[in-house]
Amino acid sequence: QVQLVESGGGLVQPGGSLRLSCAASKLSFSIYAMSWYRQIPGKERELVATVTSGGGSTNYADSVKGRFTISRDNAKNTVYLQMNSLKAEDTAVYYCNAQWLRFDYWGQGTQVTVSS
Repeated sequence: QVQLVESGGGLVQPGGSLRLSCAASKLSFSIYAMSWYRQIPGKERELVATVTSGGGSTNYADSVKGRFTISRDNAKNTVYLQMNSLKAEDTAVYYCNAQWLRFDYWGQGTQVTVSS
């Protein structure tokens, strides 16, 4: 079945950087819009960034604009989230999402903790 596997999370100090990766398998990766979401316990899942199927267009939550960059490599079936200038409020579980028409898939999540 379809698998989305996130990696790259961890503990980082405020102002630091992390790069998340999401490797997809068993789907036609290049036709899917790919997104990163995040969730804090007790709160709704929040859309962080989206990249279109061809990679030509991206969108970001206002809270991460100018600090985070989403990109994809269709040859490697992988989407990335480069996170710079991290803040304590970026602490969350980050989820990868693939969406095309009615098809919608999620990864298991990776924890990002920003703390000194």
